[in-house]
Amino acid sequence: MAEASSSKAAPPSNGTNVDDIDKLLAQEESAFQRDFEVERIMKAFKLNPYAILDLEPGATDTEIKKKYRSLSLFIHPDKASHPQASEAFDRLKKAESELSDKTKREALDGVYVQARALVLKTLSLPSTIADDDPKVKQLQPGLKAQIQQQTKELLINEEVRRRTAVKLAMANEGLEAKKKEEEVLQRKRKVEEEKEWEDGREQRVGSWRAFASGKKKKKAKTNVLG
Repeated sequence: MAEASSSKAAPPSNGTNVDDIDKLLAQEESAFQRDFEVERIMKAFKLNPYAILDLEPGATDTEIKKKYRSLSLFIHPDKASHPQASEAFDRLKKAESELSDKTKREALDGVYVQARALVLKTLSLPSTIADDDPKVKQLQPGLKAQIQQQTKELLINEEVRRRTAVKLAMANEGLEAKKKEEEVLQRKRKVEEEKEWEDGREQRVGSWRAFASGKKKKKAKTNVLG
C-alpha cells in the first residue's frame, strides 16, 4: 500500500510539469495569432484604411485610436516574428494616420455611401432599405461583401485618376522646364551673336576703309590716263 502511494506521488521522469506545458502552448498560440494578424493586414486592400484596421465605416475617433493601439502593440516587430511584421506595422500606422485626418475620413465614408447606392441600384433595391431587411439578408453574396467590392473598385478608379493627374502635372512641369531652358539658350545665343558682331566691328571697318581707299586710287589713276 505504501509502495503504491509512493509511486503515485513521484514526479514525471523528464522534469516537465503541467504549468510549463500550458505556458509553452500559450506562447505558441500567441505567436500564431500575431502571424495571422500580420498576414490579415498584408492581405487587406491597402487603399482602404478601414480594412487594414479591421473597422467598419463611420468608426469614431475613440474606436480608431483604441483599435490602432491594440493592433500596433500586438504585431509590433519587437514582438512578432513574422518576416512582414515591420511592413504590416507601417501599413497600420498609415491607416491610422489617414483615418485621423477628418477630410480624408469623410471622403472615404463618402465612397462607402456611393458604393452602397450603386450596389442597391444594381440590385433594383431602394436606397433607403435597411440592412436587416429580409431582401437584404437573403442576398448572396451579402450586401456588406458587395459594398466592400464596389468600394474597392471606386477607390482603385480614384487612385488611377490621381496617378494620371500626377503624371500629367509632371509632364507639364517637364514641358515648362524645357521651354524655360530653351529660352535661356536662345538668350545665350543672342548674347554670343551680339558679342561676335561687336568683336568683328574693327575688322569690318578696316575692310571697308581698305576697299574705299582702293576705289579712290583706281579713280585717280583713271583721271591721269585720261
